[in-house]
Amino acid sequence: MKRGKQKMVPIHDASDIFLSRKAGGLAAQVLAMLTPHVQAGVSTDQLDKICHDYIVNELQCTPTNVGYHGFPKTVCTSVNHVICHGIPDAKQILKEGDIINVDVAVTTPEGWIGDTSRMYYVGQPSNLAKRLVNTTYEALVAGIHAVKPGATLGDVGHAIQTVAQRERFSIVREYCGHGISKVYHDEPQVLHYGTPGQGLVLEPGMIFTIEPMLNAGKAATRELADGWTVITNDKSLSAQWEHMVVVTETGFDVLTPWPEGTGSYPTI
Repeated sequence: MKRGKQKMVPIHDASDIFLSRKAGGLAAQVLAMLTPHVQAGVSTDQLDKICHDYIVNELQCTPTNVGYHGFPKTVCTSVNHVICHGIPDAKQILKEGDIINVDVAVTTPEGWIGDTSRMYYVGQPSNLAKRLVNTTYEALVAGIHAVKPGATLGDVGHAIQTVAQRERFSIVREYCGHGISKVYHDEPQVLHYGTPGQGLVLEPGMIFTIEPMLNAGKAATRELADGWTVITNDKSLSAQWEHMVVVTETGFDVLTPWPEGTGSYPTI
């Protein structure tokens, strides 16, 4: 979500967390299902249709993004230098070496929303692309591990920032993680940079996304004329991963775990 003014942060009880976990798990299923379809020669619009049909027909859920502030599609497909909010297009054909982020949100019959995103390789990526994608995942994991009662959002942002800066990648600052429940984009706003000990103090029952966006080049962004697609101003590669987490009594719990496990990526 785009940054804005901070307001009150909801605290969720056990029944809320159960329903949020259900929604998050269903969203994660969509991206696991999509994996074999992300191939050279496939259009981003085809990927969108596959996700839409699966969400509606298999999961019996509603695609949250369709019509959200006028967004026309089911998922966001952000390829190479697109940072976020890319609109699926029949004319955009994936090619060998591309990297793509697919961001999906589903609304369950109970009205709870699951929101998550993953990076995919189309064939064999460049060494830079692979390092960017792996570092962004590592930054996500570092941010998640900073979540616990009494920690601050500044701690979370600093953990992410430390990983990104180690590899000399830049952090997109205009967009951030967000609270999520029956409300798609709620409080708190979760910045992907920060100062330890600063910002909101985390409490059990808070639910939010962590979704760092790292650029291989500079941090500057530009929104295209479609009003949605955000690209790197210098056309450098960008990567993003997103998980939903809940603050527990002892730390954190990931609400959007990958059904098939993390594979070659480190476990969280």
